[in-house]
Amino acid sequence: MSTAFVNGITINYQLEGEGPETVVLVNGLADDLETWGAQVPALLDAGLRVLSFDNRGIGASDKPAGPYTSRLLADDAKALVDHLGLTGIHLAGVSMGGMIAQEYALAYPGDLKSLTLACTYAAPGPFCSRMFALWADMAREMGVPTVMRDVGLWAFTVPFFEERPEEAAEFDTAMAEMTMSVEAYLSQLNVIQTHDTTERLGQISTPTLVLAGEEDILIPVRLSRRLQEAVPGSQWATVPGGHACLWETPEPFNTTLIDFVRAHSG
Repeated sequence: MSTAFVNGITINYQLEGEGPETVVLVNGLADDLETWGAQVPALLDAGLRVLSFDNRGIGASDKPAGPYTSRLLADDAKALVDHLGLTGIHLAGVSMGGMIAQEYALAYPGDLKSLTLACTYAAPGPFCSRMFALWADMAREMGVPTVMRDVGLWAFTVPFFEERPEEAAEFDTAMAEMTMSVEAYLSQLNVIQTHDTTERLGQISTPTLVLAGEEDILIPVRLSRRLQEAVPGSQWATVPGGHACLWETPEPFNTTLIDFVRAHSG
């Protein structure tokens, strides 16, 4: 792990691989760079260089007072990319990371060769907004680990709990051990509550893939599809699993991402 002081904060990051093409991975709410543990080896095996990092508010990055916005975190990512001298990147974000990636693509299109938006939306709408308001109340009353255990029920599919109970138990244990403060959680939660690119998606010019877990109920698939339909020339794909398809079914997720990156490399 390494750190960089950019955009007024210290960001923890990991840059791996020697490939000519660089994939930049952006995490979701309350997830550090270890989110991509099932993706990074596959990306490296595909000959890609990979940058992952902790967003502000999580992991070993700074946790300044919030609230945060998707544009602020996009500016953090941009500052890190510039600090490392990266150009012509392939940007991929999941959930909140996909929202950050949208803002990055709108503000800094010249940096990008491709854009992958996974399990995400252009705006939360009434359904997700109600869910997130409940999460905020739960965090204040019961703490972040309890909220994250609840998130697991929304993120994984029924077969995951039926067929892989040991992994489900490991997830619960990891959530119980979370050290993220309520203040930092609420600062990040604001990102997904306030994100709205609905009226600007037509300005995205980067080749874009919108990817969804076919059973996603946390960010309903219809919201991801609506996002894809608003981005000019974008592609649509689904993979088995739900919101946490990058963890539950990493192989098809990885293959879809790698194939899209390769199609826009060179």
